[in-house]
Amino acid sequence: MNLTEEINKRRTFAIISHPDAGKTTLTEKLLLFGGAIQTAGAVKSNKITKTATSDFMEIEKQRGISVATSVMAFNYSGIKINLLDTPGHKDFAEDTYRTLTAVDSVVLVIDCVNGVEAQTEKLMAVCRMRNTPVIVFINKMDREGRDPFDLMDEIEEKLNIRVRPLSWPIGIGRTFQGVYNLHKKSLNLFEASKTKLAKDIITIDDLNNAELETQIGEEAAATLRENVELLDGVYDTFDTETYLSGEVAPVFFGSAFNNFGVQELLDTFITISPFPKSRTTDHRMVEPLEEKFSGFIFKIHANIDPRHRDRIAFLRICSGKFERNKFFHHVRLNKNIRFSNPTSFMAQDKSVVEEAFPGDVVGLYDSGNFKIGDTLTEGENIMFKGIPSFSPEIFKELVNKDPMKSKQLEKGIRQLTDEGVAQLFVKDPGNRKIVGTVGELQFEVIQYRLEHEYGASCFFQPLNYHKALWITSDNKAQLEMFLDKKSPYIVTDKDNNYVFLAESAWLLKLAIQDYPEIVFHTTSEFKTAVEV
Repeated sequence: MNLTEEINKRRTFAIISHPDAGKTTLTEKLLLFGGAIQTAGAVKSNKITKTATSDFMEIEKQRGISVATSVMAFNYSGIKINLLDTPGHKDFAEDTYRTLTAVDSVVLVIDCVNGVEAQTEKLMAVCRMRNTPVIVFINKMDREGRDPFDLMDEIEEKLNIRVRPLSWPIGIGRTFQGVYNLHKKSLNLFEASKTKLAKDIITIDDLNNAELETQIGEEAAATLRENVELLDGVYDTFDTETYLSGEVAPVFFGSAFNNFGVQELLDTFITISPFPKSRTTDHRMVEPLEEKFSGFIFKIHANIDPRHRDRIAFLRICSGKFERNKFFHHVRLNKNIRFSNPTSFMAQDKSVVEEAFPGDVVGLYDSGNFKIGDTLTEGENIMFKGIPSFSPEIFKELVNKDPMKSKQLEKGIRQLTDEGVAQLFVKDPGNRKIVGTVGELQFEVIQYRLEHEYGASCFFQPLNYHKALWITSDNKAQLEMFLDKKSPYIVTDKDNNYVFLAESAWLLKLAIQDYPEIVFHTTSEFKTAVEV
């Protein structure tokens, strides 16, 4: 099979949501329909009774939350789907933001009871920055939630995107019976199932079919016909191009818990979602159809299997063909590396892959060669862009409780921050470790993993900083003066870039005014400068 055919067979997307909207449950049901798993884990009262396939870290099982992006691949109707299930919790938003750089489209899950929530808006803003195509899945229709028309209006208003419903609920809460597929103008009625696919499906292709009243009742049938007529009058005919350009979000309704609406979503997704896209580098655009291989590391995970202490770098393939045991060029290190056991993932289950193509995500066993954002090529010296670190919001100093385990602590905090769960800054003299995060829960996860995966005992001492700013200047003398005058507040990041830890917004403003030839950047990519 040639490269074009391989690319056309692939879809790579992320599932994102505010916490508890049902994102992981939807992920499992998509895997269930794809035949990747036989029984889904049920989530009840925020306690995982049978651990979700995509939550494989021990702390995720205990807390019932996703704290790391999981990568899963499965086949459905001749299409290879690469699905990335992201953390919903706001404290782990940066992992989600980076994951969005590695996908071509997104499914955004919204709880029909709560509607658009704070994290929903933040995630959507990141998607809008790149015009990422978004499909909305309004979940939990089996609960007494908001009116579907009101939800559509709220999505348009708060998320700043036009919508077009492609499925519509039959009832809500206690009266919910399923969904009508507006896109295919058909109705599939399933028997509700929390763990397995229903075998008996009743299909109705015409809303005027008398069988509709028999199956859902006269009142529900009349309401459905009325709603469909209204929707066709209010909304324009769905246009795939406006979806692919990020202008319109198709909307689906359902209950992932009971399997309603999931197949309608999946069947439409493989039809309208984008093929692997071109990517920006520091020199040029890279097209998927180029013969020579290229890709970038968007995630690193240590100890995916604690028994083997492995460290895996997740590679998004952007062009050409990746081949096992072939030497590829590591641009940052300027050396060639080959991989004898590249893997594809079904959550914690791994299998060795001989070759992979644009859109695929491959796991590379790593002995410490990779950092997030690294590029692999067949020789060209380019670096993919758009994978920055953002300024943290909370800062704490890492304090070692057991000096006999200093090496374990040093190795552990380096590896965990290389994964991107937090940012590590080093303060000299004394090699003091300052950890920056966007939420308190990250410190709990880091402390837990340092103890259970590395045998290192520590605690975190709070520090009072407002923001971390990367600093650059063409005026070497002024930069050296700033580093000297502000030395108590100067640290270095993982790449030995200078970072200024501002104690307050006012002191930051003063520093910007006093040193006009120094540029203060809010991300590690040195794109965005602070505005006074």
